Amino acid sequence: MFYYLEGLVAEIQPYLAVIDCGGVGYACKTTNNTLAALKKGQKGKVYTYLHVGEGIFDLYGFATPNELASFKLLLGVSGVGPKAALAILSTGTPEMLAMSIVTGDEKFLTAAPGIGKKIAQRIILELKDKMAKETASGLDFSGGKGMPAPAVFSSKATEAAQALAVLGYTTQEVQTALKGVDVENLPLEEIIRQSLKKMVK
Repeated sequence: MFYYLEGLVAEIQPYLAVIDCGGVGYACKTTNNTLAALKKGQKGKVYTYLHVGEGIFDLYGFATPNELASFKLLLGVSGVGPKAALAILSTGTPEMLAMSIVTGDEKFLTAAPGIGKKIAQRIILELKDKMAKETASGLDFSGGKGMPAPAVFSSKATEAAQALAVLGYTTQEVQTALKGVDVENLPLEEIIRQSLKKMVK
């Protein structure tokens, strides 16, 4: 229904930003990261998600498409609702979430209020499996050498690709971003950081 809202930031409260668009104030539930990017009294833009249910009509807003994509991804995990997803994304950046999934880091997830070990394990299991399926084919990190798929799949490049896919990048965008990055020798976190830097140029 809404793709994004752009207007004056009329109000900022914990987990809530009100965006005034043409005299109408839209209350958007959001994360600490997005709130930090907005300033009351100044123009702001948020990418939105409308959550509709029985007696529920809530609007969520995020400063970046990556954060929105991560929010939607978390909602796809059984047992994770909007409140839990916001808590997780308020604990760290979408990049940190992606890293926690591909590396199996439960500590990042359990640092969020209300997220216990069991739900953290479920998030990692379900999302890692999903990302593995989406990035297992169509990616060639061998520089044209034609490495067999299993060897490619087990590489750090594939883990980096999975992390970037978590953030909503397409297979083609991921492959382009990873070109020229030293995937064999750099730590996984640095591979992801350099790839993201190339994509936002």
